[in-house]
Amino acid sequence: MSWPRLLRRPQLAHAARVAAVATLFITVLYVALTVTFDVIDANHLLTQVDARLSEQLADAGHRGDLSAPPRGVDDKGDIEAVPIVFWRVESTGRTVALSDGAPSLPAAAWSRNGRPTTANLGRSSFRLLAIRSSRTWLVAGQSLADTEHVQSVLVAAEIIAGPVLVIAMFLGALVIGLKASGPVEQARRRQLEFTADASHELRTPLSVIEAEVDLALGTIRGAARQDDTSRYRDTLERVGRESARLRHIVEDLLWLARFDSEPPPPGDEPVDVTTIAEGCADRFSGIARSRGIALSVSGGDDEHAWINAPPEWIDRLTGVLVDNACRYAGPGGTVRIQVVGIANKVSLSVRDSGPGIPPAEQPRLFDRFHRATDEGVGAGLGLAIADAVVRSTGGRWRVGNAPEGGAHMEVSWHRAHPREADRSPGKASREMARDATANTSARSDNADRSKTHQGHPASVVADLAASPSNGLLPAEGL
Repeated sequence: MSWPRLLRRPQLAHAARVAAVATLFITVLYVALTVTFDVIDANHLLTQVDARLSEQLADAGHRGDLSAPPRGVDDKGDIEAVPIVFWRVESTGRTVALSDGAPSLPAAAWSRNGRPTTANLGRSSFRLLAIRSSRTWLVAGQSLADTEHVQSVLVAAEIIAGPVLVIAMFLGALVIGLKASGPVEQARRRQLEFTADASHELRTPLSVIEAEVDLALGTIRGAARQDDTSRYRDTLERVGRESARLRHIVEDLLWLARFDSEPPPPGDEPVDVTTIAEGCADRFSGIARSRGIALSVSGGDDEHAWINAPPEWIDRLTGVLVDNACRYAGPGGTVRIQVVGIANKVSLSVRDSGPGIPPAEQPRLFDRFHRATDEGVGAGLGLAIADAVVRSTGGRWRVGNAPEGGAHMEVSWHRAHPREADRSPGKASREMARDATANTSARSDNADRSKTHQGHPASVVADLAASPSNGLLPAEGL
């Protein structure tokens, strides 16, 4: 793939722009630092040369003899190994070279105020310093060739290292930018997919409602004919079912939106998972009977399995899992709910005898609006809601195949240890159990009544969702 095409990708283009800005900033900073370092290094080298010249001239002044050059010094490095040359300037202005190979010294090249100067003598630059004794001047000088060589090597190294550093900086910033923007881009893509899927799911029931209403309004009504009355009743029932489905999708979307914007739980308390599971089994018993499904619930050796979580969230999670199991178990199938408390763990598992979950679908199992099959009428929000509850309550998923051949969905939590006075089903758990029992007959009636709706199996779930459910939102399927 060509670079222009790669750069047209929003994620890469944005990361490249950020990397370019960061690289430009580092380049400017690098140039400023190298120039500053070179200036400091050059001054430091000149200071070393000036100190050496001053030392040599001071030695000559202590001896009181300016007619001969001072003694040499030990070599302490490359700069100090450079020989020092001397000149004597007489009162008449005549300059006499005291060192072999000393170049001619113009009168304007050195300073009589005791400050070191730099001058070009012949083909080289020299650092010059002079002292006076009576009517004679002694001038010492050192070639700056080695100093300039050190500086040129340093500048060359900086010039070579600069582009390498800039390229490495750009590539490093690009990689970091891509990795940092990866989650953002993934969230953006998921948001776009979510919007598209939500629009599709909402458009379907609205299209059905619009078509049914147009058909009813376009029918020529006779004088109170019985078939017209039956036709209008069927139309209104279909409109009611689609309206209920639309309402459930919107409520699920609102639930997820509130959950995303306000992630803290509404209040943790010790919750008995066994009690909630039994209430959920009661709630779905009518649907199970209407489909010939054997729905059972069992617990472990402990009387109660406690966890710390919002009771309404655990009830919502259990309802989602049982709803999916009943939907995919098929007529005459089995659904088993099991709550087990072992050591410091409590697990809730739901198994069914349906077709199971294909391995290819498991990575996207909890994506919003994703459905592993086209069967049923769910919008694909149920497991997304369940996953949000599990993550928020500190649970862990275990997804696999059940011995019955269907799906095995299991959630485990850390076990809670309430006070001895609270070792009975919590208030919220008892209220849910009573509400579930009170709604059992109503839900059974809904399930039985759904059989008259043109024999459509989707009406079972639609009528269930239309009934009150402990003030909770209905569970959506996979």
